[in-house]
Amino acid sequence: MFVVTPAYAQSNPTEGTHSETGAHGAEPHGGGMFPPFDSSTFASQILWLAITFGLFYLLMSKVIVPRIGGILEHRRDRIAQDLDEANRLKEEGDEAIAAYEQELADARKKASAIAEAAREKAKTAAEAERVKTEAELAEKMAEAEKSIAAIKQKALADVDSIAEETATEVVKQLLGGSVTKAEVADAIRAASGK
Repeated sequence: MFVVTPAYAQSNPTEGTHSETGAHGAEPHGGGMFPPFDSSTFASQILWLAITFGLFYLLMSKVIVPRIGGILEHRRDRIAQDLDEANRLKEEGDEAIAAYEQELADARKKASAIAEAAREKAKTAAEAERVKTEAELAEKMAEAEKSIAAIKQKALADVDSIAEETATEVVKQLLGGSVTKAEVADAIRAASGK
């Protein structure tokens, strides 16, 4: 609290006019109290508080809250639609993956069947070629054996005639006489065991 002494009041004449609230030239209202706490103005303050609260309430309930509610509802609907769309796309993706895997499995089976058929075809063709080659070789062998037998037969026939001629010449040279072909042939047959 501020106390003014008479000596101080005389030295500063404007100081004595100050109130305890510290405002220059202001008179204290209703005994020096802050106006909102003044009991004489409570009724008008409560009335204006009720009117202001009512107006703010009406403004909030009729304008602001419905707008916020509409925005929240719109966002909730949008989020639900986005989630539904995401679930639908996920299901479509899962179906596409399943179809792709099924087609891939079918393609692998088909490729395996094609490879097996190609192996069997190549094996059959190789077997047919082998049989054909063996038949050609067997035919050539038979022809060669026939040719060899014919040559052998001819050679053996020639051997007998050569042996007869040689024996006739040897007898001529050694004995100085002549021998008939029949005698030489009988002698050769007896020697060869025929």
